[in-house]
Amino acid sequence: MGAPPTILIADDDPHIRQVVRFAVEKAGYTVVEAQDGAEALEQFSITTPDLVILDVMMPEMDGTEVCRRLRADSDVPVLFLSSRDDEIDRVVGLEMGGDDYVTKPFSPRELVARIKAVLRRVDGQVQSGPAEKTPTSPQAREVTHGVLRLNLDEFRAFWGDSEIELTRREFELLEVLLGYPGKVFSRSELMNRAYGTGVIVSDRTIDSHIRRLRSKFAPLDADPVETVHGLGYRLGSCQ
Repeated sequence: MGAPPTILIADDDPHIRQVVRFAVEKAGYTVVEAQDGAEALEQFSITTPDLVILDVMMPEMDGTEVCRRLRADSDVPVLFLSSRDDEIDRVVGLEMGGDDYVTKPFSPRELVARIKAVLRRVDGQVQSGPAEKTPTSPQAREVTHGVLRLNLDEFRAFWGDSEIELTRREFELLEVLLGYPGKVFSRSELMNRAYGTGVIVSDRTIDSHIRRLRSKFAPLDADPVETVHGLGYRLGSCQ
C-alpha cells in the first residue's frame, strides 16, 4: 500500500478549512492547508499534492488565478469551492483548468465523493509538477496521424521530432480526436468523451480548451484540429 493521496485545501475561512480537513482526513487522505492564494502556491511547491481544493474568492490571490498559475506547468486536479452559484463562475473556473466545482454550503460527504471521482478520472496518474524528460519507451502505446504522435502511457505529444507540452485535459481531447480521424465531433461529444459522464461544461469551455491546445502547436506553424463550422471539430491532416 502506498501513501494516501495528499489534498491541499486553500480557503481564507478557517471554519471551512476545519470542516473540509475533518471530512477529507476521515476519508483517509492527508491534508495540507493554506489561508490564501499566495500561500496555496507556496504549499503546492513544497508538498506537490495529488489534488487542490481552491476557494474562488481569497485574499492576496483568488482561486482562479492560483489555478491559472498551476496550469502553467502542472496537471494536478483542481476542485473549486465558491459561495456563488452563477453559471458564469462555474464556466470561468472550468475554463481556467478546474476539474470540478462545488458550491457553498456543501455536504462534506458530497465533497469527498467529488474528490474521489476526480481522482478516479485521472486514474491515479496525477502529474503534480513538470514531467521529467525521459526517453520514450519502445514498449509504450502510441497512436499516430501524419506527423502527430501521442504516447498514451507517458502522456506525451509530438509533432514530428518536437515534443509539445500539453495539460492532461488538452492531451485527452487530442486523443479523442486522433482515435477517430475524419469524424466530426460535436462539442457535447467531446465533452462526454474527454470529461466523462456526470460533468457538465459549456460549449465555451470546450472552445477554450481547443484554443489553448492549438496555441501549443502554433510556434511550429501547426494546427492539429480542424473546425467544422456549425458542427464541431475533427482531427486535421497533420502534415
